[in-house]
Amino acid sequence: MIRAVVVDDHAVVRSGIRLLLEREDDLEVVGEAGNGKDAIFAVRALKPDVILLDVVMPGESGIDVLPSLLKESPQTKVLVLSMQDDPSYVREAFAAGASGYVLKEAADEEVVAAVREIASGGRYVHPALGARMVTAEAEARAAAEADPLSEREREVLRLLALGHTNQEIAKMLYISVRTAETHRAHIMQKLRISTRAELVRYALAQGLLEPTARARSQPRRPSAARREPSSSARARSAAVPRRAPARERARSRAPGRRRCR
Repeated sequence: MIRAVVVDDHAVVRSGIRLLLEREDDLEVVGEAGNGKDAIFAVRALKPDVILLDVVMPGESGIDVLPSLLKESPQTKVLVLSMQDDPSYVREAFAAGASGYVLKEAADEEVVAAVREIASGGRYVHPALGARMVTAEAEARAAAEADPLSEREREVLRLLALGHTNQEIAKMLYISVRTAETHRAHIMQKLRISTRAELVRYALAQGLLEPTARARSQPRRPSAARREPSSSARARSAAVPRRAPARERARSRAPGRRRCR
């Protein structure tokens, strides 16, 4: 007999799952819970074979509370029942310790089959979700192989290829020297290279040293000829009186004529 606990914040959903499972001779619902806290108490007391767990609940989500449930009963298997069909939810659920993931829109037969599968030690994913997960992972791998570096790492790579030191890069990018060193180590590891010459070759192949790429990443500063004076300079120039022309200065220094008495 497979003993199950149903965890969902909607009572009508819990009742429906109970009716579904108890129609089977080898399945029995031994407990219910409407939130994560009550689920922990139920699992601690009942030690079920399977937990049917909702994702979206008040307080802690199903994925958040899942590790605590397994801590209370390590031998228990968890089947996530969710309306979320995003592959990222599936990955999070399995990373947290789930053994299966089924959509709430699945047929009754599929839910029963999933419970039996994980109770026997297997794993189960809704077929459509499994196909989407494979596609998403393949696309992620292809993107990583095409360009394994992040935008920041590409920026650090360009500066390294141009001959800048870690200290100079840190100053130019407003990061710490330790962070610059970490970026360099990650670049070397991802590209599987060990010398600056290999860095330069890779940067050239990626077009990171082309003039247009360098111009985009470097801020332009106005030239000295076109640079406008600052407000403080303008104020100082306004405060200092202009000197009179030389001819006028000479005339002002000439002695005036004396009057005859």
